[in-house]
Formats: sequence, C-alpha cells, structure tokens
Amino acid sequence: MTSAELERTGNAGVADKAPSLPDVHRSVKVASGGSWLRRLLAFSGPGYMVSVGYMDPGNWGTDLAGGAKFGYTLLWVILASNLMAMLLQTLCVRLGLVTGKDLAQACRDYYKKPVAIVLWLLCEIAIIACDLAEVIGSAVALNLLFHIPIMWGVLITGFDVLLLLGLMKYGFRQLEAIVIVLVGTIAACFAVEIFKSQPDWAGVALGTFRPTMPNLEALFISLGILGATVMPHNLYLHSSIVQTRAFDRTEKGIKEAVKYGTVDTIIALGAAFFVNASILVLAAAVFHATGRFDVADLGDAHTLLTPLLGGMAATLFAVALLASGQSSTITGTLAGQIVMEGFLNIRVSPWKRRLITRTLAIVPALFVVGLSGGKNTVELLVVSQVVLSMQLSFAIFPLLFFTSDKKRMGEYANSLATKIVGFLVCTVIAALNIYLLYQTIGPMWVGVGIAIAAAFFLWVKFGYKEKVVAEVAA
Repeated sequence: MTSAELERTGNAGVADKAPSLPDVHRSVKVASGGSWLRRLLAFSGPGYMVSVGYMDPGNWGTDLAGGAKFGYTLLWVILASNLMAMLLQTLCVRLGLVTGKDLAQACRDYYKKPVAIVLWLLCEIAIIACDLAEVIGSAVALNLLFHIPIMWGVLITGFDVLLLLGLMKYGFRQLEAIVIVLVGTIAACFAVEIFKSQPDWAGVALGTFRPTMPNLEALFISLGILGATVMPHNLYLHSSIVQTRAFDRTEKGIKEAVKYGTVDTIIALGAAFFVNASILVLAAAVFHATGRFDVADLGDAHTLLTPLLGGMAATLFAVALLASGQSSTITGTLAGQIVMEGFLNIRVSPWKRRLITRTLAIVPALFVVGLSGGKNTVELLVVSQVVLSMQLSFAIFPLLFFTSDKKRMGEYANSLATKIVGFLVCTVIAALNIYLLYQTIGPMWVGVGIAIAAAFFLWVKFGYKEKVVAEVAA
C-alpha cells in the first residue's frame, strides 16, 4: 500500500473533508528519532483520555451494585468487558491513523443519509446517558466533600468542564496531562481503599476467572457493567484524538504510529481495569460481606465507609469520584463535538459546540435529579449504563466493517482471526441486549422494534434514493 493510497480516505471518488477536531489536528509533534521509550511517550495520551470513560461514575454505579448484591461473582464480567474494550479501541486506533477519518466521518461517507442520521441520534442518546452519569457523579462528589446541594453541583460541573476544555488553546498535550493526573488520583485513592478493606483474595480470583450468572438482576447489572465499560462514544472519540499526532504519513510512520497507539491503549485500559475491579472488590469486601446488599446511593456508600474503614477512606472515595466525574466529562464533551462534526458536517466555533454538548447533558441531569431528589443515584447510574449498552451494537458493527475493508485499510485490514473474534463479540453484545429487552418489556414490543428496524432497512435499501446527481447539476 503506497503513501498516496494511505492518504486516501472514504469511498472511492469521495473528496477529503475537514479533519476531526481541526483546532488540534496533528498539533502534537512527534520526533522522527530517539529511543523506543521516547517514541512511545510521544504517542501516549489518547489511550488515557479514552480510559477515563472506563472509570467514570457510571462504572461506579454498576460496580458498586454488582459488588454489594453479588460479592465477587461478577468480576469476570469486568474482565471480559475490558478485553472486549481493548479489541475495539485498538481497531479505533487503526481506523483513525490509517484512513485519517474518525468513526463518525466514516459512517457519514459510507452509509446513506437516513442511516447516518439514525446512527447520529442513537449516538447522541448514548452521550446524554453517559454525561448524565458523569454529571450526577461529580455533583454527588461535590455534595459529599463540600456539602453543595446536588442541583447546584450539576450546574457547577457544567461550567467547570468548559473552563478545562478552554485549556485546549494551550495545546492538546496539556489537556492530556490534566486527564492523566486525574486518572492517577483515582488509581491512588483506590489502591489505599483496597489495602484498608482487606478483601478475600481467593474470592477475588474465583470471581475473576469463573463465569457465573446468578439471576436476571445479575444479568441486568452485567449489561450495565458492559455498557459502562465498552462505551459507544469512546469509539468515536478514540478514532479522532489519535489524529492529534503529527507523524510522518509514510509506510514506516503509519506502522509505528499504529504500534505505539495500540500499546498506549492496552496500558491505559489495563489501568482502567484495575479501577473498575477495585470498586467492585471494595463493595464486595465492605458491603456484601457485612450484609449491606441494598446500597442504592453513592452518598450511602460514602457514609457506610466511614464506620467500616474510617473517615480517610470515605474522603478518598469522594475525591476519586470527583476526579472520575471531571475527567470523564471532559472526554464526553469532546466526543459530542466529534460526533456532531462527523455525522452532520456542522462547523461552528469550538466554544459553541462545547456549550451545545454540555447543555445536552445538563438539562436531562437537572430533570432527573429534580425528580429523584438526588436519591437512588446508584440505580440511576445503572439504568444509564444499560442504555449505553443498548447503543453499543450501532457503533461496534460499523467499526468492525470499516476496519475489515481492504479498500480503506489496505494491509491494516482485520485478519480472519480478528474478524471472527470481533463479530463474535458484537453478536454476543447484541444478543444479550435483545434478551434483556425480551425479559423486561416482553416479546411483543421486541417484535415491534425488530419489525420497525427491518422496515427501515428495506426502505433505505430499496426505496430511498440519494440526490447526488441533482446536487451536482445544481
């Protein structure tokens, strides 16, 4: 595959469009020489930006619920979800670096307009569900640390993330550094928490490597863990932010970028696995072991930690929650910007894009907090993550199709083994979601949904006609 072919993106004959996140595109210089460690550090950063989505407050809700209700039993779900995430995120690295397009742009160029619009709407629903969890988590943390009312905390969270994103004008590397510090804070807090909780390590090992599913509630929480771990918006985000590196667009340069980008992803998501597993282990060791199976609020978890592990542990819990919420709201806002630009090709000033994205999260968060009075936050977070899981299939199948296409990817197209594993993962996720819907809303509504999807597919395939010729003539 020649350099010219590697530069070509999208369908044959489709002109190149503006890059994703144009204000930071290829803004991080990568030196052509130096040691392998220096080269790895130059490409490190996007993986950690993505990893915060794997340790956001939504994960806290599902992991706390899983640990409190079922002990160490669902640890294997976190491990399996993390391995799935590593596979899918490394595919995002390849898609972005090889084609020069993020996943949203690839969908817009490849699919007909109605399909692209539906995928965009589904992605926006996923981002709103994700941001809902992040905003609520940050607001609860502010309440626990500074006794700020949760409603005010939601508003504060909305404004402070805009301030942090404003730092992008000083360079994307600086924003990455802030996120990495926040990730380090979360990991350090939970290292101390695990040391103090003294879990049953034999139970931890058994739960990690022995797959079991006690009941339907466990399946519901497991899907929440899956949705909280493999997040749709992270796939769009990662395929975009890897393009911030200004490497040589040559055979050697792209091969090196893909290699180091993959290593960065695996290391970062390994850290995310530690955090997720730590939350569930902490809940199992502290709550499940003492008969507290009904932890339904992040505030309850914080309060219960004080008599069981001491005030420092409770404070560290709140600090880690705040760091988690702040880091994930930054990346969630960036993902909203990427999706809007990629699917709709809408170009407005950066601050307007971020204000729109943030508003889409704050308004439903205020509504939900107002209805619930700030209570039952764990239950709200689990529901939001199940919604995310429902959206997954609409992102992972296109990703797998695009990265398996030799016309787009050349020698970087998925191998047969990757295709088999990838389609197996995608099929399992889709089947589990359909099963959960079948159990919760009944076969009739599932049948109605499938019928609507089938009718839409047939209309797009045989009834809808693109107006390309008319537009060109005009």
